[in-house]
Amino acid sequence: MHLVQVLLPLYDNNGQAFEQAAYLIVKTAFTKKFGGVTAYVRSPAEGAWHGPTGAASHDEIVIFEVMTERLDRRWWRKMRSELARTFRQEQLVIRTNPIEIL
Repeated sequence: MHLVQVLLPLYDNNGQAFEQAAYLIVKTAFTKKFGGVTAYVRSPAEGAWHGPTGAASHDEIVIFEVMTERLDRRWWRKMRSELARTFRQEQLVIRTNPIEIL
């Protein structure tokens, strides 16, 4: 079993909030494909990093999680590309961890 986490920004690079409809589309798509989704949207997480120039950057994000038996890497690469376009990101993080349901 795999836990897949999708990290999505709350704001674009100009500080404009993304429409809630964009997150609803993601939630609906994941629920349809995987039978359920967990979305951490009430208390956004904060990311921080140093860019190529060394300048510090930060972002507020929401996290969507799904569990899946089979990890379809091709599907996830396509999804990452689509989400990066939707949320106007150069790089968008989708990560996975093997899990065991207890």
